[in-house]
Amino acid sequence: MPLVTTTEMFKKAYEGGYAIGAFNVNNMEIIQGIVEAGAELKAPLILQVSKGARNYASPVYLKKLVEAALEVSGLPICLHLDHGDSYETCVSCIESGFTSVMIDGSHLAFEDNIALTKKVVEYAHAHGVVVEGELGRLAGVEDEVNVSAEDSSYTQPEEVEEFVSKTGVDSLAIAIGTSHGAFKFSGEPVLRFDILDEVSKKLPGFPIVLHGASSVVPEFVDMINKYGGSMPGARGVPEDMLRKAAKSAVCKINIDSDLRLAMTATVRKHFAEHPADFDPRQYLAPARAAIKDMVAHKITKVLGSDGKA
Repeated sequence: MPLVTTTEMFKKAYEGGYAIGAFNVNNMEIIQGIVEAGAELKAPLILQVSKGARNYASPVYLKKLVEAALEVSGLPICLHLDHGDSYETCVSCIESGFTSVMIDGSHLAFEDNIALTKKVVEYAHAHGVVVEGELGRLAGVEDEVNVSAEDSSYTQPEEVEEFVSKTGVDSLAIAIGTSHGAFKFSGEPVLRFDILDEVSKKLPGFPIVLHGASSVVPEFVDMINKYGGSMPGARGVPEDMLRKAAKSAVCKINIDSDLRLAMTATVRKHFAEHPADFDPRQYLAPARAAIKDMVAHKITKVLGSDGKA
């Protein structure tokens, strides 16, 4: 089965009241863990690559690893560029075989965001690729994305119709209170479902995306702290809030920090218990298994996408 776009995935998700997991990938073990969980649960997947991942692993290696995952799993898989920061980056990914790209113009003025997004859409659609745009700015740090709380902003529902109609985007990432990284809330977690409801009313049937939606699983934070780390105050989005979002217009939920935490915590634990090990297979195998278990949990308990492949 070849790589697919998100068009059919999102149509089914919107109608079925579930969301597709968009998991950031950086190496073989992460891809294997995600895809093994998806294959066992028959869940469609979005494997997404950030600018940082492209710099770390090279686009060629990542593309070939995803192709191997396709061959082994037989799942519908979309290869997506996460947070494309320029027209040139999006074009490069489209030309290398990505089936979906995100152009993040959320830091620009509204009209400039429209102009940049429209330019990417025109090129992408001419090559059979779908595009995700963004309105509103999430706080937090993830790879090259670094937005302070002061510079973050909620999506303005009154802007979404104009943005979508003028750009032609296929999906829209909105800011309703999630944030990038592992430190999302200093107080009580709050998501602005009122904004999501307003956006949904103005864009009926249109797929919405949530970035920064890791739950920062306490089990892994505790493991990291136990085995030499220091993550006081790490706190993510409650899973019941994400499940509520997945039952509405949200068709894509991005998960990255939870993957990093699962891998890092498991590796730290392994070295604490087996300090003499020096074979990467000995510590990466349990890390891969931890990612698989975590993704399986997300698919069944948060996204509701099991059995939808």
